[in-house]
Amino acid sequence: MKPRLNKTVAAVATSALLLMAVPAVGIASTSGASAKPTYTIGYQGPLSGGNQQLGLNMVNAVQLAINQANASGKLPFKLKLATYDDQGDPTIAPTQAQAAIANKNVVAIVGPAFSGATAASEPFYHKYHLATVSPSATNPALATNHWNNFFRVVADDSVQGPADANYVVQKLNKTKVYVVNDGTSYGSGVAQAFAAQATKDHATVTPATVPGTSQCQNGTASSTEYTAAAAQVVANGATALFYGGYYCDLGLFLGQLQSAGYTGIVMSDDGALSPALIQNTTPASAANGVYLTCACASSTNKSFNRAYQGLAHFSAANATYAPESYDATNAIIAAMKKLHKITRAGIVAQLHRLSMKGMTKTIRFLPNGNIAGTAIYVNQVKNGKIVQLGLE
Repeated sequence: MKPRLNKTVAAVATSALLLMAVPAVGIASTSGASAKPTYTIGYQGPLSGGNQQLGLNMVNAVQLAINQANASGKLPFKLKLATYDDQGDPTIAPTQAQAAIANKNVVAIVGPAFSGATAASEPFYHKYHLATVSPSATNPALATNHWNNFFRVVADDSVQGPADANYVVQKLNKTKVYVVNDGTSYGSGVAQAFAAQATKDHATVTPATVPGTSQCQNGTASSTEYTAAAAQVVANGATALFYGGYYCDLGLFLGQLQSAGYTGIVMSDDGALSPALIQNTTPASAANGVYLTCACASSTNKSFNRAYQGLAHFSAANATYAPESYDATNAIIAAMKKLHKITRAGIVAQLHRLSMKGMTKTIRFLPNGNIAGTAIYVNQVKNGKIVQLGLE
C-alpha cells in the first residue's frame, strides 16, 4: 500500500516542488560590480516518501527565514535555498550530503532532519567543514563523535526519553509498560532512554523491536502490518505502551492495537508528532488519546504563523519542527553576518560563539554541538486534533 496523502499534504507537496526548483549548483557570484554576492543555505531531510510531511514542515520555515532576511535589505549578501531530499533514509543520505558539498555555493545546512540520516551524512560534512544545524535529530550519540561542525537546536533523547518515562510512570501512574522501537537509529535510541528511566521508576518494562516498514514507503506496508505485534502487547497485559519511531508506522500500529482490544495509554515521540499520524491511522479515532512529546513547542507567534501560512499554504500550529527550522536558519544567517569573508569553516567557528534570542529559545551551543538548556513538551490527540498540554 502506498502512503496516503490527504489534500493538505498534496498541496504542501506542490509547495515543496516550487521550493526544490532552486538550482542545485553554483558559486558565490555577482552580476555586476555593485551587486551583492549570493550564498546558498541547504536543507537536507525527507521531502518525499512516507515522512515527507516532517520535511515539508521544516523546509518551508527555512525558506521563510531566507525570504525575510533578503527582504530586510540589511544583509551584505543575498541568500537562496537548495534542497537535498534524503527521505530520512541513512542509505540515501550520504549521496545527498555529497551533492550539497559539491555545490560550492552551499555555505551551511539546515538538517539533516533524522538521526540515522545525520549519522550517515556527518562524516562527509565534517571533512569539508560544512556546518549542519539540525532542527530535529535527537540521538545522543551524534554529539559524541567530535564533529565540530554539528549543531542541533533541540534537546536530545537523553533528556526526552527519561522525561517521557517519568510522565508515564509518575504522573499517569502506569507501572507496566511495553516499550517498542522501530529499529531506526532514532526510534531505538529514544526507546532505550525511556526504558532505562521507567525501570529506575520501578515500572515493569518489556522492550521489543518491531522493525518499521521503511516508514510506509515503496508499498511495503499494509493496514494489517502490525497485527502480531499488537496481539503481543495485549497478551503482555501492559497498561502503557511507548513507541519510539515515526508517525506513518505508528498510525498502522494504532489501528491494530484497537482491533486487538488494547485499552492502555500510548505515548510516542516527536517523530510521530504530526497531523499525518491521524491521517495514517485507520480508523482515525484510534489515534485519540495518544500522548506525543517533543523538545519542540507549537508556535504561538502570530507573525510567524501568518507568514508561514502564506508561504506553505498550511498551518504552522502543528507543523512540527517548523519553528526550530526557522531558528536554525536564522542562527546560520547570524553567524554569516559576523564574517568579513564568508567561508564554510568561518561559519562553523561563529556558530560555536553564537548566542542569539530565537523564536523558540536562546540559541547557544555547547562545545559538542548540543543546544544549551532543555525543555520537553507533551501533547495529546483530542477529537482528531493535536493539543499541546504543556511542559512535562
